[in-house]
Formats: sequence, structure tokens, C-alpha cells
Amino acid sequence: MKQLINGIVCITLLMGTVWAKEKAKEVKAVSTSVQKHIVGDIEIFTSENRDGKVTPKTIEKAFLKAGFTVSANRDMNKPFKIQFKETGFDVYNLFTFYQKEAVLELVKKYPNVGLFAPMSMSIYTKKGEKKISVASLSATAMAKIMHVSKDDKTLSTLKVLIQNTLKSAMPNGYYEALPYVPKEPKGNLVTHFKMEIDPKDWEDELEEFKMGFEGELAPNGFVIAGFNNLGDDFEEEKYEVYDFYEVYSICKLPVIYTIAKTHPEAGAYAPCSLYLSKKKGEGVMQIAFPSVYNWMSSMGLEDVNDIKILETAQAGMKKILSGLTE
Repeated sequence: MKQLINGIVCITLLMGTVWAKEKAKEVKAVSTSVQKHIVGDIEIFTSENRDGKVTPKTIEKAFLKAGFTVSANRDMNKPFKIQFKETGFDVYNLFTFYQKEAVLELVKKYPNVGLFAPMSMSIYTKKGEKKISVASLSATAMAKIMHVSKDDKTLSTLKVLIQNTLKSAMPNGYYEALPYVPKEPKGNLVTHFKMEIDPKDWEDELEEFKMGFEGELAPNGFVIAGFNNLGDDFEEEKYEVYDFYEVYSICKLPVIYTIAKTHPEAGAYAPCSLYLSKKKGEGVMQIAFPSVYNWMSSMGLEDVNDIKILETAQAGMKKILSGLTE
């Protein structure tokens, strides 16, 4: 029996590297000059855009062509203008996306992959400027938050694919050297809740939880910016470990509006991915999302008002989930 179990583990580990090995053949390594600029948690890829040919839509097309699933590509300038009567951007989009094969390989090793499935980017042009920028998290940052090896082949190959896709969408682009370095976080990087749920007859309990959760969002200033049922993707690929694995993309408009004024790259964390999952046979639902302490740490935030609005959002989401899970 021990030999059989060891054999199964070996087969699983080997299968877990299939996507990374196959995709590695298709993508070119990032140049040394690019790597030197990627020293923090957030990467900003910028291109001159005087002719306006590079747009959020053309970037989306590049990602679709590269095999990514795009969850949303939202123009935030319109809600900024409606709610706050002004914006400091000619372009500001929040872009959420994931790569199905990579997520499937990662979830086999890391059940918390829903923290970044989908991943987030901000696509922006400041008012009056003739360039366009895309901000995303580095592989190192994702590994740190997920508590996984930064040398994981699937994760690193995924990040190279993202970088190369950006390069194809913005051929003259370059990585900016950020004027700050990450700080030590002041709290846990992931907020995690558990809730007992019937191991077999879980459907009604899940729906009741979701109705309660969605009903509490708007009164507390949150909106659902997207939703992905990863469990359906897993089932299509005959990976049937989970009864469900669902991910909400959650946004609080005053948060991204306020932080983006001085840190438009904050969209690398917005909207936030909050996942609900339950493995077959287990009586516990796992719920988790990246905490706002990531924002403070990754961007070295010091402004009292910025920190206050982030901590208020963190407290609000914890209150919602505490009320539903206790």
C-alpha cells in the first residue's frame, strides 16, 4: 500500500509539470535587462502611445490570442466620474484574467490558487500623457502570498507567458523601475475563514451562504466585479476533487479611486479575488481573499487616509464573513 501511495504521488507531481514544460517551449525567457527592473511585488509595463493604437481592448485581444480567459475588462473612469465627479486618468481599466491549464495544474498542489484566479491588472493612461501602462503582480509576490515556492515551474512559466503577451500587445514597452520598495506587512497577507457544511447535502447551504454574502455586499459599499466557477473548468478536465470551487471578484470603488490617485498600479490587487471551495467528502468550506495589508506592504503606503480607507474595507469584509460563518 505504501508503494502504491508513493507511486500515485510521483505520478501527480509529474503531471503537475506537464503544462509548465509544454508552455515553456512556446515562450521565450525574459531578458536579463527586464529582470533587473522586476525587484518588487508589482511590475509596471509601459509603452509610448501617441497614436492611441494600444488600448485596453487591443491588450485584451492579445491575452485571448495567448490562450487566457478574460473575466472582465472594466472601464473605471465612468464610475469614477459618476460617483466622484472627476478622474485623473484618460484611461483606467481593471482587467481580470486567468489561464485555465495553469490554474488546473496549480490547484493540484496549492488549494488556495483561487487567491489569484483570476489575476488582476490595471491598464491606465494619466490625463494628458501619451503613454499607456499595465500593472500586475510579480511571480514572487504571488508566491509569497500563497505561501508557495517562488521557483514553482508552473507559476514562473505562467508569469513569463503574461510578460510575453504584454510585449506582443505593446511591442515598444519597457518595465519601469519603481520609486519604492515593499515594506514589511502589518498584518496577515491572506484573510481566511472556514464554515462547517454538510459533506453530502451541501448545495442548499452553499446557496444560502451566497445569497447572504451577496446581499451584504452593496449595503457595505462592495460590488461584485466578476465571478468565475473554476469547479466547472476542473470538471471539464475530469479533475473531480472538489464539490465546488468558485471565485468572486470584489471591488470597493472608493478604495481603488483613492489609492489609484497616487498609485495607479494598485489595480494589480483590484478587484480582489475571494474564493469558496469544498473538497469532496469534507465537511468544511474554505473562504479566503488577499488582505489589504498586501496593498500597504507592496506599495509602501504611508498616507494616513490611504491606510484608513484600506483598513475600513478590510474590517467591513471581515465583518460580513464573520457574521455568515459563525
